[in-house]
Amino acid sequence: MAPSCAPLCYFGDRLYFTTFPHPAPSPQFLNSATSNIANAPKIRPQPQMGPPAGPSVFKPASPDDDAIYYYFTIDDQLLYTSFYQDWGPLNLAMVYKACLLIHGLLKDDDLSSHRLVLYSSDDPRRKANAALLMALYMLILHNYTPWRCFQPISDLEFMSFRDAGRGPSTFNLSIYDCLWGFWKAMQNRLIDLDIFDLEDYEFHEKVENGDWNWITPNFIAFASPRDYAWTKQKNDLQNAAAEAPASPARPGVALPNSPRKLALQRKLNPAFCICLDYFEKHKVDLVVRLNAELYDKQLFLDRGIKHLDLCFEDGSNPSDEIVRTFIDVADAVIESGGVVAIHCKAGLGRTGTLIGAYLIWKYGFTASEAIAFMRIIRPGCVVGPQQHYMHQMQLQWAKWSAADEIRRLQAAEAAAATAPVVTPATPPAEQDEVMHDTRSSTPSTPVPMPLPPVTPGRAVVAAMTRETPPPGQPRKTPMAKRIAIQSDDEDAEMEDTLPTLGAVPPVTRPRARTTTRLSGARGTTSEQRPTRVLRSAMATTQRQAAAAARAKRAAAPPPNKIPRLAAGATSRSTAVAAKGPGAPSARRVPQPPPSPTPSRLPTLARKQNPASSLAELPNTRSSKPDTWMKAGANAIVMPPSKSTQRPGPRPVRRRRSSFSAADVVA
Repeated sequence: MAPSCAPLCYFGDRLYFTTFPHPAPSPQFLNSATSNIANAPKIRPQPQMGPPAGPSVFKPASPDDDAIYYYFTIDDQLLYTSFYQDWGPLNLAMVYKACLLIHGLLKDDDLSSHRLVLYSSDDPRRKANAALLMALYMLILHNYTPWRCFQPISDLEFMSFRDAGRGPSTFNLSIYDCLWGFWKAMQNRLIDLDIFDLEDYEFHEKVENGDWNWITPNFIAFASPRDYAWTKQKNDLQNAAAEAPASPARPGVALPNSPRKLALQRKLNPAFCICLDYFEKHKVDLVVRLNAELYDKQLFLDRGIKHLDLCFEDGSNPSDEIVRTFIDVADAVIESGGVVAIHCKAGLGRTGTLIGAYLIWKYGFTASEAIAFMRIIRPGCVVGPQQHYMHQMQLQWAKWSAADEIRRLQAAEAAAATAPVVTPATPPAEQDEVMHDTRSSTPSTPVPMPLPPVTPGRAVVAAMTRETPPPGQPRKTPMAKRIAIQSDDEDAEMEDTLPTLGAVPPVTRPRARTTTRLSGARGTTSEQRPTRVLRSAMATTQRQAAAAARAKRAAAPPPNKIPRLAAGATSRSTAVAAKGPGAPSARRVPQPPPSPTPSRLPTLARKQNPASSLAELPNTRSSKPDTWMKAGANAIVMPPSKSTQRPGPRPVRRRRSSFSAADVVA
């Protein structure tokens, strides 16, 4: 009989996780028909996000108790290679393989009706590694959040991950830290499994092939290359230089050749050659060395790769000056799209510390998240007291980031304030609208006229505006507001009627002041002084004048208030002109001066007799078009062509105003 497993933890999409007592049975035995019928695993209830409502109880497997389960494990396939006492988490290549395995089982048609169960031994190391793989699958493939991925296993107890040191563990990492670190890296586009090269990762992580890993798309962490022949020659040179002053009796002793010259005469080891070729191929811009000199840096400089030494003791923490220098130099290279390769002796402790400081400063990682993420990419990063150092300095590095951001914004504002203001130029006229030249001999092949120039400068426009007279503006009524005027002259009194078309507003004469001639004791001379008129007398006079005007209008026939050009009807101005200058009741109406701007509207052409009335003109509805229609027809109507037998209107270009807002700048 198969051993019973722990209650299943449901992750979603038919995926479960459980453990068996160590040693765990094989998948072949668990997936046999006898075992599936005999075992009915329990499902652990989903933990509540709030306070627990009561004691945790296990519910049955599901409403359908006849569900079929398929068990699989990774305990014997994905094994962690430890440095000393570390045991996890599994590296990125194993995460990638586990995701492919789980995804393939979900897409298998033969297992479409099965529930998939990832199980492991109840050994705390294997249990934590398997549970993290299941949670990372949900994070990567299903885009779950870290807390959603951790929720199914939040009630379980797991062993914490430790560093690659030899002593007791004093800084622990949890599965939750690994999920958050990986999730932040995905959010900041620091890792993309869609373009992950599994073969390249597994090849170059080996010591004989270079021992390096891409931490981010802009960082390579690698172990220090070694050139034993160059190191030996360097030590011999230093020893000879130290012994030469102590032997003044032998001044002719020649010192050994420089290490640079000897490096050209020897053959580098294969791992170093692979490293040089790979860095040159992938456009590495800068190599940062944190340990003692184990190779000649000129080998990188000859390939166009810059080199920087920021050495500090192995197992120790860097100073603030080293961290600040590394962040400034690395960020300048990364912002320009370059790649920084950094190494110490093993490429783990000091290298991981500076890269983690940059992740905290640049992307807002916490120390635990940065260490957990780097250990998934390159196992063993950040060793011993360097973990506590990062935890203590994470707030300081976050303050550096905030201060640098403030300085950057201030510099950008200062540059924007001092930048010269560029006045926009006036755009040219549109090229797609073409005006056809009416002078073309063949209407079917119109000749495009030259486009008008752009708007001139502001001074020229102002001068042209002053020289051009304003066009005549039509009024709603030809006469202004009527004014009541008192006068003894009946001819100067205005009629309370609307004028007809073409009539000119009458010119009123000012009323003479009423004066009296004084005579008597003071003298015989005539003296004119204004007479004082009372308000009551003025009101009486106005009422009498208004009554006389109403009586006159009542006796006269009703005027034609709406002007019409009817046959036999004459307007007021035409009738006055027809009477002649010798008419008894004719008034000389002053004619307005001709407008400097001719009217654009066509006018009716009169006959030879200028004194003829409108009644003598032919009826425009029944007669042929007049002279203005014949004269302007060529400018409006296009003659018929071969393609079109009927005449049509000429294409007229819609001229866009080239006036620009730039010409109105004060």
